[in-house]
Amino acid sequence: MTRTLEVDLGDRSYPIHIGPGLLHDPVLYRPHIRGRQVMIVTNETVAPMYLAPLRAALDGLEVREVVLPDGEQYKTLEVWNRIFDALLDARFARDCTLIALGGGVVGDMAGFAAACYQRGVAFIQVPTTLLSQVDSSVGGKTGINHPAGKNMIGAFHQPLAVIADTETLDTLPQRELSAGLAEVLKYGLIRDPAFLDWLESHMAELLSRDPEALAHAIRRSCEIKAQIVAEDELESGQRALLNLGHTFGHAIETASGYGNWLHGEAVGAGMCMAADLSARMGWLAEADVERVRRLVTCAGLPTEPPPELDADRFRELMAVDKKVLDGRLRLVLLTAVGEAVISDEIDQDQLMATLSARRP
Repeated sequence: MTRTLEVDLGDRSYPIHIGPGLLHDPVLYRPHIRGRQVMIVTNETVAPMYLAPLRAALDGLEVREVVLPDGEQYKTLEVWNRIFDALLDARFARDCTLIALGGGVVGDMAGFAAACYQRGVAFIQVPTTLLSQVDSSVGGKTGINHPAGKNMIGAFHQPLAVIADTETLDTLPQRELSAGLAEVLKYGLIRDPAFLDWLESHMAELLSRDPEALAHAIRRSCEIKAQIVAEDELESGQRALLNLGHTFGHAIETASGYGNWLHGEAVGAGMCMAADLSARMGWLAEADVERVRRLVTCAGLPTEPPPELDADRFRELMAVDKKVLDGRLRLVLLTAVGEAVISDEIDQDQLMATLSARRP
């Protein structure tokens, strides 16, 4: 069954279609393609599986593709420039449409290219990983990494549609499925304790790829994200709540070398650290900290940062973060399960204690 949600942004609102077999459906694409020129941006892993059926759904249009190497380590200025090379070689005009076919890296890079090519062209998200279906494809955040920090170069550029074919999760490696569950858990932790209860009860079904369980998790995650994005599109306030665990997690990714830790793995550990710091500051019960750790563990994710990342280097990397304002680090912390706050009043001694802590 196909479910359609909407990201309510006035005249820039767009649908999120969720369901099996959607990648093949031409009806979902045509209303959002402005001209005849379509550039599919994908990667070497996804292309052999899904490029041909997507091209078939776009029959009758001028379709080209650019196939990028697969991995977070390739989310760079040099690789990103290949998209422009392909667009210019094909002489694509301002009424062209880019389609991002792949996970979060492909979506971020294609969306950022769409934001910049001829000062902005249309694009559609076709996410093929759990993480991209529940998070990165929705909301218009696009960008690339810099050696000093993750996603430090980018733009807000909303897609015209998100087409999440749940059947693509059948080919997803188990490690990447677990990584996507980190973002799913995040939504329950920041806004919906009832959803978190449901996740606690249905984690085994999610890990075994039960179609109904996955469809419910994807739908509820997208509902929460769409609501928050509609409230605060450009992250001037409440949208920053979506970054629970991410400041810690981005530091882990940067320190470890992009691609060695998956984004969701780093966020899983980061959420445990955010819960730990929340408890140290007297905001969160220790029982809730243990619950967060238990949920992250059950999802198949790490709860601790890499042992070689010492507290001083950790703090240095966290200072290179988009949420730093006027030199003050802002973190998303928990006051209860289902309730999060954004604070720049962080006790530095307690922060360093969290960064130093390692559990057996």
